[in-house]
Parts: sequence; structure tokens; C-alpha cells
Amino acid sequence: MRINQLIESFNNAINGVLWAIKSEKNLKGHYLIAALVLIISLFYDFSRMEFLALLFAVSLVLITEMINTAIEKAIDIHTKEFHPLAKIAKDVSAGAVLIAALNSVIVGYLLFFDRLNNLADIVILKIRNSAVHLTFIAIFLVIIFTIGLKAKYYRGKGSHFQGGIVSGHAALSFCIATIIASLVNHVLIMTLAYLLAFFVAESRIEGKIHTFMEVFNGALLGTLIGILIFQIIV
Repeated sequence: MRINQLIESFNNAINGVLWAIKSEKNLKGHYLIAALVLIISLFYDFSRMEFLALLFAVSLVLITEMINTAIEKAIDIHTKEFHPLAKIAKDVSAGAVLIAALNSVIVGYLLFFDRLNNLADIVILKIRNSAVHLTFIAIFLVIIFTIGLKAKYYRGKGSHFQGGIVSGHAALSFCIATIIASLVNHVLIMTLAYLLAFFVAESRIEGKIHTFMEVFNGALLGTLIGILIFQIIV
């Protein structure tokens, strides 16, 4: 029973994220910028602490924007008329977004400014980061694109997390399989990785959560992102 409640809570949280991205222009803009920044970070040799600071700054902007949206909607439920306290609540929540945005600008400046001076060398050398960094970037991009596609093509039935134009499970499993295939030079390991990804994808069809095309779209998305990062960019 508690597991079902946990799953339901998780689905509700996903619904909230997707609704906010789809409905709020500011959050949609922050979302696209976050995806762009993560892609650009591939071309820079960030340390783990630098990469952690970048992720924290990006996440903080998205989180505060969502909290701001939640506060505004909660206030609008109670009153549509002007009230000084309602204005203060909205202004303070908007101020939190502003501080988070300024923080992200400062973090971005500190991380990227010196490296921009060597942009030509960076483009030539591209990225020679650790597999750990590349793996996290690949997974984040799969999640970002999956959420974006689910939000854009949501049919209005059921939850965002269950179903949708792409299968997130298939996308992640095939992305991870592609990463494994790129890092190891062993046919058996590569075969087992893709076989496991196939079983994950097949389970989504067997459970009637996704159609064949939705699972295929997810597998294609995950594979392409894995190939882009580990075969083309590197």
C-alpha cells in the first residue's frame, strides 16, 4: 500500500513538473536554457566540484520558478482582487527567482569566462572529460528531452509519467546500453547491455503502459543521445 502511495506521489510530482513547463513561459525558457547549458558544458573540462556547482545553479533556478508558480496559483484560488499581502507574497516569491537567476549568472561567469578565451582550442580538442561526466550529461539530456516531449505532446489522459509519446524507461535503458557499448570493447558485454535494455522496453509494452511506437521513440532517443555524446562529440 505504501509503495502504491509512493508511486502515486511520484506521478503527481512528475505531473506538476510537466504542467509547469508546458504552461509557464518563464519556466519553459529556463528549461531550454538549462538544456543548452548542459550541452555546452560538454565542451569544457569541468572538475567534479565545478560541474556540481553548475547543476546546483541550474536546478535552483528551476526550483524557485516552480515554487513561485505554485504560490501565485495558490493565491489566485483565494482572491482575484488586489490585496497588499497577496502582492507581497507574489513579489517575494518572484524575488527568490531573481536571486537564483543572478546566482546562476555569477556561477556561469566564474565557470565559463576564462575558458571562453581558449574557445578555439576547446572546439578543436572538443571534450576529453571523464566517462562519469559524459554519462551524467547523457542521462540528464535524455531526461530533459523525454520530459519536454511528454509535456508538448500530452494527450490529456492519465498521468504524464505513465504513457506519453516517448517511453522514458526505454530512452534511459538504451542510452545506458549505448554508453556501455562505447566504453567497453567486449561483444558479450555490449550484447548483454542491449538485451537488458530490450527487456526493459518490452516490459513497458507488456504492461500496456506504452505502445510499440512510443517505446521505439524512446529507444531511438536514448540511442541517438548516447551516440552523439560518446561517438560523435568525443
